[in-house]
Amino acid sequence: MNIRFKQKSTIFDVGITILALVLSVGTMLYGVWHYGLQDTWPELVLNLFYIACLVMMGMYIFQYRITAQQFNYWCSICVGITILLRDILFPPPLAYYPISLACLALSVLLLLMLTFFYARKEWENYTKNRLWMIFIVDFAIAALYQLDILLEPGDEFTVYMITEIWIRPTITYGLVACFVKGAKD
Repeated sequence: MNIRFKQKSTIFDVGITILALVLSVGTMLYGVWHYGLQDTWPELVLNLFYIACLVMMGMYIFQYRITAQQFNYWCSICVGITILLRDILFPPPLAYYPISLACLALSVLLLLMLTFFYARKEWENYTKNRLWMIFIVDFAIAALYQLDILLEPGDEFTVYMITEIWIRPTITYGLVACFVKGAKD
């Protein structure tokens, strides 16, 4: 198999992203197994979309039966569905209303950005700044969720919630890094 990226720094960057994703998704699958499916089925549904993104990212990197346009479209759909499910339709109960409102507003903004930047036919000519804004907004959402969790008393689910929060920003970082690095090559 051929690797899409040739520079060692790019391979290292994307490789670390994939390793972090595999460990995070593995931790969440262990949490589903440990706490039972009845309590954690929403995380299992989200993990299915995350695993699909991981598989497509691997296929894109190794140039295996997926074009850049297919990778763009299907990963955007998977990330968009997770935003819609976790942040908009079924948002987690947060203790602080301003943080909850900010997360909802940023989630709607992120969904609109994905629609505007990725779902159009001319996605190849977007600037790096526009692509990195998707990651920055997703990072801000995760940071706000993290802040709310740290302000509340912790319990046995805290570690798993924090892990689940940071999976999607890691995926968006990997997606944006693949597009930015792929545009250079």
